[in-house]
Amino acid sequence: MKKKFIILLLITLIVIFVCSFFGVKNFTPRELFEEETRNLWLSMRLPRIVLGFIAGSCLALSGMSFQSLFRNPLAEPFTLGISAGATLGCVVCVTLGITGRILGFTALPLFAFAGALVSVFFVYYLTNIKKNFSTGDMLLAGIGVNFFFSALILMLQYFGREYNLAKIMHWTMGGVDIIGYEKIIEILPFVLIGLFFLFKSTRELNLLSVGEDIAVSRGVNVGAVKKIIFFSSSLMVGAVCAVCGPIAFVGMICPHIMRLIFGYDNRRLVFACFMFGGTFLVVCDTLTRTVIAPTELPVGIITSLLGGPFFIYLLFKKNK
Repeated sequence: MKKKFIILLLITLIVIFVCSFFGVKNFTPRELFEEETRNLWLSMRLPRIVLGFIAGSCLALSGMSFQSLFRNPLAEPFTLGISAGATLGCVVCVTLGITGRILGFTALPLFAFAGALVSVFFVYYLTNIKKNFSTGDMLLAGIGVNFFFSALILMLQYFGREYNLAKIMHWTMGGVDIIGYEKIIEILPFVLIGLFFLFKSTRELNLLSVGEDIAVSRGVNVGAVKKIIFFSSSLMVGAVCAVCGPIAFVGMICPHIMRLIFGYDNRRLVFACFMFGGTFLVVCDTLTRTVIAPTELPVGIITSLLGGPFFIYLLFKKNK
């Protein structure tokens, strides 16, 4: 198993290094010795790589935790409506023109986190209205919340001001195109707190993935663990959506691929998903920069094109 982790780490480092030289303008390592090229690489290409890795890691880990928590291979932030809730929070913030700071943080990540928590609350409330609410019903509740929040986003876009409309439309497609490190620094506290709690909950997730009754018999406070997972995942997804917009299916694709290699033990899977999720989104973003260069596609389009067929595959596999 150690060899697999070492190989994954080496692949991650190599892929990230190589991807940093490809885009609308390709670089070579030798060109980095030129001051103009180095400044361009440090201020534009490297921040984009870092943000892509952080976003992919957070989405993959959130998907892993939800799939273990609900014992459903189709569960991930997008299908559960969490991404839509975070997106709605951001759209509300932009529409209202709120640009100040709240408790020392910029308003956008806080609104995104609040929207993600609201969506989690709705899904969790719907799953507790009646008894014998299955994980499949939970997924349908998440999809329903996703549609409802998406409709609210469209309504805000329709009634919003023209100069916000283009910004919101581009942002809701999902992308990691940034300049500088300011936005990364802004969301880093949210990401680190979420990662800390998820990494601490891997043992409980292992027990919950077998069944709640077994988890309770082993001393797991199921209600508390669910709240921790909801909170930490909402924190990370909200932070990612605040900067990147909604990026679908990363949280579904990456954990499943890593389970085929590293198994179902979340104590190992959490590190694998962290590395592979980040690498996966960096590669997807590199494709958006190079496939139809000099035009760039939003990375959310690439992940949706990959995730749609993957979702259908998992759906038929689950039913079979």
